[in-house]
Formats: sequence, C-alpha cells, structure tokens
Amino acid sequence: MDQVLQIAGAVLILGAFLLSQMNVLDNRSKIYLVLNLVGSAVLAWLAYAGDDWGFLLLEGVWALVSAVSLARELRPRRAAT
Repeated sequence: MDQVLQIAGAVLILGAFLLSQMNVLDNRSKIYLVLNLVGSAVLAWLAYAGDDWGFLLLEGVWALVSAVSLARELRPRRAAT
C-alpha cells in the first residue's frame, strides 16, 4: 500500500510540474498548488512513518511552501486605491 501512495504522491507533483512546463498550468494557479501540496504531504507522511528524515525534510518543506503559496492565492485581494 505504501508503494501505491508513494507513486500517487509523485504522480501529483510530477503531473503538476509537467503541466506547468507545457504551459497548461500556471505555477501560481490554485490547482497547481493543490497538486503539489497534496502530493508532497502524502510523501512527507510516508517519509515520517518510515523514519526517512532527509526525504521528510524535502517533502515537508515542499508541502509547507505549497501551503503558504496556496493561502496567499486564496486570500481576498484588496482593491487598489
């Protein structure tokens, strides 16, 4: 089961990257950020469960950056005065 989750997490991240490189998704779009957040969070959890600290650091930071970027995109914009 862990292998299936690892592949699913990697496919989400790589799919977002591929679509960004093909100019299908903007790297600031909500869907791009959600794909990265979910994929990296899954991989971070699996790394934690497997005591794989280097991979946890990589995926944990990836998930954190994606979450902060997504929060910025979801925040209401102020009207320019």
